[in-house]
Amino acid sequence: MADSAPPATATRSERKHAAIVAAAAAVFLETGYDRASMDEIAARSGVSKQTVYKHFSSKDLLFVAVVTEMMDQAGAAVHQAPPQLRDRAELEAFLLDYGVRIQTVALTPGLMQLRRLVISEVQRFPELARELYARGAGRAIGAMGALFETLRDDGLLAFEDVAETASQLNWLLMGEPINRVMMLGNEAIPTPAEIKRHTGAAVATFLAAFLHPDQR
Repeated sequence: MADSAPPATATRSERKHAAIVAAAAAVFLETGYDRASMDEIAARSGVSKQTVYKHFSSKDLLFVAVVTEMMDQAGAAVHQAPPQLRDRAELEAFLLDYGVRIQTVALTPGLMQLRRLVISEVQRFPELARELYARGAGRAIGAMGALFETLRDDGLLAFEDVAETASQLNWLLMGEPINRVMMLGNEAIPTPAEIKRHTGAAVATFLAAFLHPDQR
C-alpha cells in the first residue's frame, strides 16, 4: 500500500523519497525489521545507499516513515466525507458501505503483515504501536464519533457516550476478522461475500442497540 505513485508535479527529490519508502515497505514486510538491509532498499528503489541516508538518516526513521505512510494511505481510502443522512434507510446504507470499505482496506496482506511487524517490534518501537492504533482504530472511532454526534442531534441515533458508541461499531466490524487473520494468517482474509455478510450482521446489531426509537 506504500507503492502509490507520487503526483506528476512531484520534484525529483520527492519521487526519490516515494521510491525509497515503497522499496523499504516491501523489504520490511518481506524480511522483518532486523533482517532489512539498507543496501537492498537502495537497490530496489533505484538510488544509491548515500541517497537513502540523505532522505532517512537511520533505518529506524525509515521504518517509522513506512508505518505512517501505509497507515495514512489506508485511512485516506477508508474515510470519506459522509453524505447527509435523513432516515434509517440512508443511515443503514451508509454504514453498510462504510463497513465493507474499512474491512476491504484493512484486511489486506500488506496491512496485516505491517500490524504483525509492529507488534513484534513493540518493545523497540513503542511509539509506532501507538501510531498504528491512532492512525487505524483511533482515527476510525474518532471519525465515526464526530458523525454520530450529528446523527444524535438529528434524531437518528440515541446513546449516552459517543466514544463508546463509535467504538462499539468499530469492533463489531473489525474485531472478529482482524483477530482471525492475525492468528490464522493471510489465508484467513475474508472474501468479499464474507465481508458483506459480516458487515450486514454487525450493522444490524449496531442499529438494534443505538437507532433512535422514533426511527424503528
